[in-house]
Amino acid sequence: MKTPSGPPGEGSSLSARTTGLPPPAERGATVIPDRVVARIAAQAARTAQSRRAAVPPDLDSLEAPSASAAVRIGSVRLHLTMDLPYPTDIPRVCERIQQDVADKVAQMTGLRVGEVVLTVRRLMTAADTGRGRVR
Repeated sequence: MKTPSGPPGEGSSLSARTTGLPPPAERGATVIPDRVVARIAAQAARTAQSRRAAVPPDLDSLEAPSASAAVRIGSVRLHLTMDLPYPTDIPRVCERIQQDVADKVAQMTGLRVGEVVLTVRRLMTAADTGRGRVR
């Protein structure tokens, strides 16, 4: 096996030159569509909802969180909508869910999360899960 000689970092530019690829900075950018970021955020919200809101097993019927995303030049704004169990410390739980989702989206996409808006659709008690939605 042959290893490149010379100063550190020179091997990667030598490799790019031998393969005919331009340097990484000149190759372009990866674009992640809004709907993909929204799906990542919705999954992260589901995980955070069960972890942070301490959703009891009898509240499995909570509707899955929904998310929308607006990606603009390296940053993203997220809007989440979810149910929470009642009783819960709503401000604290919401803040932790927002932080968890922001961290996970940033980790998975490399985007800076500028804002996470969280709307609580409804508060669910154990009694609410046994009956359907009232119309």
